[in-house]
Amino acid sequence: MIDVLIIGAGPAGLSAAIYVERAGKHAVCLEAMTVGGQIVNTPEIANYPGIKKISGFEFSMGLYEQATELGADIIYEQAVKIRETLNPEEKGFTVLTESGKEFEAKTVIIATGAKNRLLGIDKEESLTGRGVSYCATCDGAFFRGKDVAVNGGGNTALEDALFLTNYCNKVYIIHRRDEFRGEPKNVEAVKSKENVEFVLDSTIDELKGDRNLEAVVVRNKNTGELREIPVAGLFIAIGQEPDNVAFADVALLDEKGYIRADESCMTETPGIFVAGDCRTKAVRQLTTAASDGAVAALAACAYIG
Repeated sequence: MIDVLIIGAGPAGLSAAIYVERAGKHAVCLEAMTVGGQIVNTPEIANYPGIKKISGFEFSMGLYEQATELGADIIYEQAVKIRETLNPEEKGFTVLTESGKEFEAKTVIIATGAKNRLLGIDKEESLTGRGVSYCATCDGAFFRGKDVAVNGGGNTALEDALFLTNYCNKVYIIHRRDEFRGEPKNVEAVKSKENVEFVLDSTIDELKGDRNLEAVVVRNKNTGELREIPVAGLFIAIGQEPDNVAFADVALLDEKGYIRADESCMTETPGIFVAGDCRTKAVRQLTTAASDGAVAALAACAYIG
């Protein structure tokens, strides 16, 4: 019987594991993809208190090493269901994984984060990895000297565009509004680049190309005018969405699919907690993920007693 089973080994999950181990309990993290979550792909973190500058990979590895050295275990399995223990004499949960394994735990912390939101248009799936990407830092270097586009208007899109200006001939930023949601300093930095062109009040209607992406067709929301922009790469940065449907029977979801919980990180089911970007919250940052991890871990340990 595991003390605290944590679903996800991103910043929230690993922070929770650290606090669980320091509280004298044992933590096991189930991770479906990569330790560190999406922050591992961020080239530079400069807004985490006490650390002036660090790469996402280095930050993630630091969390991983700290958690495992304290005694936490990381198991690469995708959790697909949580059910309350069948033994009425003992409170606890069984977590089932995609491979068919079962893990018994006294308490569970859901820290699955959020995944990239898709455009939801034809050819997006077939051209992913063939010009369509969701990670500029992962794939940007493949488009050295070529024209590319970034879709989005938040900090991620602006940071992606800035990164791509170092490699690409030209970077189009396609955004559905006439102004950006990102921080002013990022907006100004992008505006200062000579190889950036803004395509505002526009959405992507079509992807062209069979074997590889050749162009995007954008529609101006105000005029309805269509414009075909030849590009070799499209980097989609239009936000994220949670993947919590598998846990809806033990954790109440809001209309967008986030697990309902306040700063206490407690769900509607006693013994199940939630931490990080997968829960309802106003601010989703690295600092708030780490904070959630600590809060959920201490609450889980108190629940065990």
